[in-house]
Amino acid sequence: MKAISALYEAQKIIFSPFIFQAVYSMSELGILDALNNSKSGLSFVEISEQTNVSKYGVTVLVEMAESAGIVDEIAPGKFLLSKIGYFILRDEMTQVNMKFTQDVCYNGLFFLKDAITDGSPKGLKVFGDWKTVYEGLSKLPTEVKKSWFDFDHFYSDNSFSDALPIIFKNRPKLIFDIGGNTGKWAIASTNFDSDVQVKIFDLPGQLSVAKATIEKNDTIKNRISFQEIDVLNPTSVIPGGADVYWMSQFLDCFSEYEIESILLKIKANASPNSTIYIMETFLDNQVFPAAKLSLAATSLYFTAIANGNSRMYSSRTLKYIIEKAGLKCINEYNLHQDSFHTILEVKLV
Repeated sequence: MKAISALYEAQKIIFSPFIFQAVYSMSELGILDALNNSKSGLSFVEISEQTNVSKYGVTVLVEMAESAGIVDEIAPGKFLLSKIGYFILRDEMTQVNMKFTQDVCYNGLFFLKDAITDGSPKGLKVFGDWKTVYEGLSKLPTEVKKSWFDFDHFYSDNSFSDALPIIFKNRPKLIFDIGGNTGKWAIASTNFDSDVQVKIFDLPGQLSVAKATIEKNDTIKNRISFQEIDVLNPTSVIPGGADVYWMSQFLDCFSEYEIESILLKIKANASPNSTIYIMETFLDNQVFPAAKLSLAATSLYFTAIANGNSRMYSSRTLKYIIEKAGLKCINEYNLHQDSFHTILEVKLV
């Protein structure tokens, strides 16, 4: 890279909060839509007339976007959305990430340095006085909560169709869904197999959301049960009796030490015939650079806002923790065709 190009890229990084807020504002104000719908390009005045945004507002936003490559000036004073801008407007992953960044992360990331220094989620204070985001998840403002769940579900729901045949290959009768969140996996499992029973383990706030959703479904609600648990409480117990212990995008919410302690709790009561399935989006298993970048950014969300000590892991790291806990990874399933996920199949040694 030539020095002049490197300098430009450096400025894009330094001014990235300005670029992000300009693009977010253009999305919310309908400016991206107007530019995308045009065939021959629009002037500042035409954009203003179509969006009811002042010419001044349109000018400063579009000039920022054009400087960052999000808008193209196709003729003097005429603008169209670039290919980058199109993906910002139309790509589902990009839209989900943008709302998550704006609503959940933007203000809290101001305290990232403090979080790194202190080892606690210093940015969480923008929402409330909780030790972790999970304690206050049910109390977050409605828009923030929606963006959080949209982000969480986008990176899990699209994997279910690939994951279910793997988990049910030996026809489990009882699944412990540890960190069941809103109950979507439990619902998918009981719809997939008419005989399976699922027990969801989670904090009270998450269980209340799952219960409210599942209670509406008469055909499956009698096959789903619930148990409150704080897996970080040294006295908490994960009981035996399950054919499958399932953890989807759960262990990335904990530090390496905490992950080992959770696995040891499962190991303490699990049968040798039980199987532990761990589904995660591993940094080293991503096909596309955009996915890897999204995961690296998510680690900083964990640092500044979620809990201060977890991150998106590589498969190498998690396999090391599994072995350290006295367990063995016997299979690895990469679900790259339809999702970003990998499933590790783990057994007692």
